[in-house]
Amino acid sequence: MKWINGEGYKWDKKEIHEDCPAIVSYFLAEKKSSPVIIVFPGGGYGHRAYHEGEPVAKWLNYHGFHACVARYKVRPIEQQETIQQGLNMVQLVKQKIAEIPELKDQRLGVLGFSAGGHLAAMISNLSTPGLVDFQILCYPVITMGEYTHEGSRTNLLGHVPTDILIDRFSAEKQVHPNTPPAFLWSTVNDASVSVMNSYLYAQALQENRIAYELHLFPDGRHGLGLANDHLTVKQWSDLCITWINQHFTDTTEKRSEIND
Repeated sequence: MKWINGEGYKWDKKEIHEDCPAIVSYFLAEKKSSPVIIVFPGGGYGHRAYHEGEPVAKWLNYHGFHACVARYKVRPIEQQETIQQGLNMVQLVKQKIAEIPELKDQRLGVLGFSAGGHLAAMISNLSTPGLVDFQILCYPVITMGEYTHEGSRTNLLGHVPTDILIDRFSAEKQVHPNTPPAFLWSTVNDASVSVMNSYLYAQALQENRIAYELHLFPDGRHGLGLANDHLTVKQWSDLCITWINQHFTDTTEKRSEIND
């Protein structure tokens, strides 16, 4: 797996299949003590959307967080290899930050959009407890069942997936008592990925007593990313930064409050 320094890196803005798998790092130059967040762009497991990758990493940098962008495998995907690949990516980032004295005790989060949200949610539930400290899911694909995004399911599971595969890769069915806290947002009239995906995940978190924050906006197309051009939805980014700062920065005591 490649580790690429994001400084000066030239992205192909189509972001289809190049240099995969790879982690493109946007660690702050001063190596300040702050959380590290891995960004998983969306794209229906068919491509990776540029605007949900590097611009998001730079937004996180602006607010004082270290970031990485995951270049994970998209179509064709053999035997759901992308899920294990995502788990390996988290392990690699964890190893890298352990080598930096200022970061070795910092929290590690995952942030995903759409199908990247599905990947981030699966990683959060399948990784070793404590490896991922928090998850941020933006208009996520969650279920492979009734309310799924058909393109994402087809690209990940194939054209005629079995019920066993559908259950195994529905993130809401993988939530457990050690699932990390979550921040979720979606728009109610999203025509591509039903808001029911966020509802299903929030319900599973609620049933397992996992702390979460859910924001639903009444209007907004799918794939807004940072949503800088949408007067209402762009509020998600400030709400998210506040959530991270409130629960996952500074002292150990402060970090633990969310699970009390």
